[in-house]
Amino acid sequence: MQSTNDLTLATIPAIHGGRPLFAERFRFCRPLLPSIGNALKYYQAAYVNGTITNASLVKHLEAAVAERLQVKHCVAVSSCTSGLMMVLRALGLSGEVIVPSFTFFATGHAALWNGLRPVFADCDEETWNVDPIDVERKITKRTSGILVVHLYGNPCEVETLEQLASRHHLKLIFDAAHGFGSRHRDRPLGGFGDAEVFSLSPTKLLVAGEGGLVTTNDATLARAIQGMRNYGDLGAYDPEWLGMSARMSEFNAALALAGMPLVEAKVARRNRVAKIYTNLLAPLPGLRFQKVLPGDLSTYKDYSIHVSSDAFGMTRDALAEALLAENVETKKYFFPPLHKQRLYSSFHSVDLARTNHITNGIVSLPIYESLPDATVEQVTYAIVRLARFKASEKQAIANKRFQHVAAGS
Repeated sequence: MQSTNDLTLATIPAIHGGRPLFAERFRFCRPLLPSIGNALKYYQAAYVNGTITNASLVKHLEAAVAERLQVKHCVAVSSCTSGLMMVLRALGLSGEVIVPSFTFFATGHAALWNGLRPVFADCDEETWNVDPIDVERKITKRTSGILVVHLYGNPCEVETLEQLASRHHLKLIFDAAHGFGSRHRDRPLGGFGDAEVFSLSPTKLLVAGEGGLVTTNDATLARAIQGMRNYGDLGAYDPEWLGMSARMSEFNAALALAGMPLVEAKVARRNRVAKIYTNLLAPLPGLRFQKVLPGDLSTYKDYSIHVSSDAFGMTRDALAEALLAENVETKKYFFPPLHKQRLYSSFHSVDLARTNHITNGIVSLPIYESLPDATVEQVTYAIVRLARFKASEKQAIANKRFQHVAAGS
């Protein structure tokens, strides 16, 4: 039987002297990989033949992805970042490119590497993706392209952005790093805009170790990326483009091929975890959640909540510190936003109030396929317990003030 002291400790957050809800710290992210046997089944022939870079397995992966994403061309590259860099160059962008500030810095880096000036657009208050209205507001005669992000795998307002780009004769590129497995109106991401670029790094749902995919319906662009990933040379030893070493190895392709059958189940599992988090946390004041538009499916590469400190009773940073005391790791994806990072501080940015507000309160909770429901529920209980403790503290202070006023009257 638990003692009264044990029961009291169970209601007190660890940061305030209670017992941590988790005896040991568990990982914030843990990739679910295919069996080593399946990966080696693909890789064995390449290894024996000694064709270990950009050969038949890479072509096999490209064909499989193109079919799955219902797109004409897929080009496998070394990373999403290198893919974005090459796409921007191959499309001939110059001057300014509009990008969201609420994103991972690789999005902005791709523009800077090409000598482009990033112009930051604000995010939508509910989806946290880029706001198309603000994108149009930021277009000038110097704008040559729009580079936007499916944040956390949540599809952007695709049609609105495509119409906007067409109306202003601009190139439209989607940073789909988080989006392999996402769907927009029952279509997989991959065939929108001029190109979409995916990441296959270990935090993503399709894992190749390292790697990226450029998907497009533009044959000229696909040919350019095929050359540019190999220093700009398609085999004549006479480069047609200024390229780089951005090939994908056969082992990376084998790992991705073995992992493709797992993606659909991964998306379903992450959506279940996200639903548990949201359902259990929604009653708490001061918390907001990313909205996925009707008809869309997010991968939930990350699950983030927004904390309003006044209503919740704690700042985002205080919540993160308190969860760490419970042995729950969190991240702040993505804080600070680009326009507040040193590399981008020289670029004048205005009207980013929503980006500032949301990123100042963002905290990302653990989400991955092998995370049990019970663990997810325990993480939410840790947050609920903190909120209750803060509310009781606030009420106790209010009661003391009332008693003090009453005693003096």
